[in-house]
This record gives sequence, structure tokens and C-alpha cells, in this order.
Amino acid sequence: MTAEAVSPGAGRRVRRPAHGPGSLLEIAVGEFIDRGYDATSMEDLSRAAGITKSSFYHHFAGKEALLRAALERAISQLFELLDEPGATSGSPVERLRHIVAGQVAVLQRDLPYVTLLLRVRGNTETERWALERRRAFDAQITALVEEAVAAGEIREGVEPALAARLLSGLVNSVVEWYRPGRAGTRELPADVARAVFEGILPAAR
Repeated sequence: MTAEAVSPGAGRRVRRPAHGPGSLLEIAVGEFIDRGYDATSMEDLSRAAGITKSSFYHHFAGKEALLRAALERAISQLFELLDEPGATSGSPVERLRHIVAGQVAVLQRDLPYVTLLLRVRGNTETERWALERRRAFDAQITALVEEAVAAGEIREGVEPALAARLLSGLVNSVVEWYRPGRAGTRELPADVARAVFEGILPAAR
């Protein structure tokens, strides 16, 4: 959507970009990923959006507020997964499988936001908050792995915390190579979950 303004002395209307909070956040996330959060200034963001810094500040208090909004978007979707019926009922492994597939689906829907979340290093208060929320999510996955081990659904002797980290690492690695629109995009969540829980090698005969 664009806004029109009269060009002084010309009598013509000049079309200028008009951005709401959602589109400004999307632009900011792209800049944070391309430049790095620390290296991105509000001047960079306003230039990328084609608006003045004061117009940007009309929607967001500053760079940290943009980062917080972006990370909240990604994190909230991950925690919403844990409340879905597929994650709260069934055997532990069935619930884990649902969560893994759901994580991939979240990544597909909001690839830039998840990418930004995975690049957080704890340099600001907001980044430290995000890391703490990620640890809380991982703790719930670890607890679910422990249930699966106790139920005999995962090989005895598997360290739950290690298994949870490996699951997260596998899912998070999708960020590095997934590109929207490629063949198999629709089946990707189920395909990743199948590779995790059924393996990629044929069963021994």
C-alpha cells in the first residue's frame, strides 16, 4: 500500500511507501539478518523502509523493541506447539514426533524470524531473554525424552538432554538450506519427523 503526497510546485502527486508495524518488522528482521543486529542502525532501517526515522519511531520505540517483537513472534509459536492436542496426548514418542514436525512447519511459515532467533548470542537484555526462553523450551523436550526412555520407546541408556539437543540441532539445521517453493516443501515437516523417528537406513534383515 502507498500513500500520496503533493510535490511542492509541481502539482503532481508523488507516491510514497506506507508501512504499518507488520511490514516494518519484516523489513527490520531482514536487515538484522543481513547486517547483524549490532551493526544495524535505525538509519539503516529507515533507509531500507523508505521512511524517516521519526516515522519508524512512531511504531517502535527503537531497535531493541523491533528485536523483541521479532523474537517474541518466533518463540510464541514454539511454545504454542506444546499446547496442541498432538503434543499433549498419545505416547511420549508420538508427542515428540508431533513437536518435531510442528517446529519444521513453524520454520517454514516464519523462516526469517526463526533464523533471527537462532542467531541470538545474548549481547542484549532481549537476546538474553530469548536464550532463556529457548532453554525453557528445550527443558520441556528433555522431559518428554525422559518419558519416552522410561516407557521403553527410546533405547535405554540414551541421555535425554543430549537427545533433546540433537533433536533441536537437526530441526534448526533446516534453516540453513530450506528455501520456500522448492519441491517437497509441503511434505517437509512429515519427512523430517520420519527421518528422525524411523531413520534413513533400511531395517536390518
